[in-house]
Amino acid sequence: MTYLHIGFIGTGRIARALIAGLSEKKNSIISGFDNEPAALASIAAEYPVQPCLSIEEIALKAQVIILAVKPYQIVEVLEQLKPFLTADHLIISVAAGISSEFILHNAIETLRVIRVMPNTPAFVGEGMTAVSKGKMASDDDVALACDLFSSIGRVAILNESQMDAATALSGSGPAYMFQILDSLAEGGVQCGLTKEEALLLCAQTMLGAAKMVLTGEKSPETLKREVTTPGGTTEAGLKVLDDHNIRQILVETVAAATARSVELMK
Repeated sequence: MTYLHIGFIGTGRIARALIAGLSEKKNSIISGFDNEPAALASIAAEYPVQPCLSIEEIALKAQVIILAVKPYQIVEVLEQLKPFLTADHLIISVAAGISSEFILHNAIETLRVIRVMPNTPAFVGEGMTAVSKGKMASDDDVALACDLFSSIGRVAILNESQMDAATALSGSGPAYMFQILDSLAEGGVQCGLTKEEALLLCAQTMLGAAKMVLTGEKSPETLKREVTTPGGTTEAGLKVLDDHNIRQILVETVAAATARSVELMK
């Protein structure tokens, strides 16, 4: 069996979620480095992760290096990695707002780079990860990244120019969903339910509705029409949403987050 050695630089929450998924793969060896020894020790105790004492050790061992650090740490990490990088390495960056060109500029010109944007539902195996390739990466590199991140949910291949929109929609999207769920649950409480009952009812409803959309058989608009009876309860609720132009508010929400992503990139 051919083994793929994957090295993580940074073992925070997203890295932990991915490692949890990858640990089920039989053909992977996982190493990790973290500036916080306690974090590395914790993840090595829970999953089959080989602790490394330096970034150099990761580069010498791993074929695939996953940069799972904060955006402001990328330059420092690349400075330490650069002397040990070769064209045989594949870099996968999880750092929000950091372009593949930025990584190439701070590393080596022949470096194969894949940029990804996962989201927090990865912690429960229902993540959404956007994947885009740098100019030196191949289609095989993209396929490998998709295979790795499919262990924590679904993946979508995008052009890098679309990554700001993906960051705004799926990267930030869980927070929008939590806001909506909390608001709907509050409505349920005001109408006589307990907080626990209301959260269960609306969270499971959102999950089920999302699964119906993901089948791809019908559009959200068609599904909405099918559940709406003229003069019924759903129509009464939708009228309030329409009167307050909630659709436009949500459109503007994504637009604002996208604009901020572009600003941070600059």
